[in-house]
Amino acid sequence: MSENQATLEHVNFTVPDANETAAMLCKLFGWKIRWQGPALNGGLSIHVGGDDNYLAVYSPAEGAGVADINKMRAGHLNHVGIVVIDLAAVEKKVKALGYEPYNHADYEPGQRFYFDDENGIEFEVVSYD
Repeated sequence: MSENQATLEHVNFTVPDANETAAMLCKLFGWKIRWQGPALNGGLSIHVGGDDNYLAVYSPAEGAGVADINKMRAGHLNHVGIVVIDLAAVEKKVKALGYEPYNHADYEPGQRFYFDDENGIEFEVVSYD
């Protein structure tokens, strides 16, 4: 990495059940739990990913409701893009966990599909192979 180049380390988002979301991410993407522990206001944070980047899933102690999807609202998280090697294999896992893949596309620079999890988070799964 050059002196002026930045890389994305993590994205942190709130979910009703950090343990459940972390387990789902590990099953789908072969990730590991990098760290977990107490977080803001008595909540729980779990960092899930690889050695260089991760998703932080946070659950407040008092619980959290599922977000409404409003892509017209400034600051809304539209989706999280995940690069995989075997798109078909991951899509099978997505279906096996009860999620419905949609919006399949094949355009440069790769093939992709999307799915929504139970938290209202949209994931884009893409393969460049």
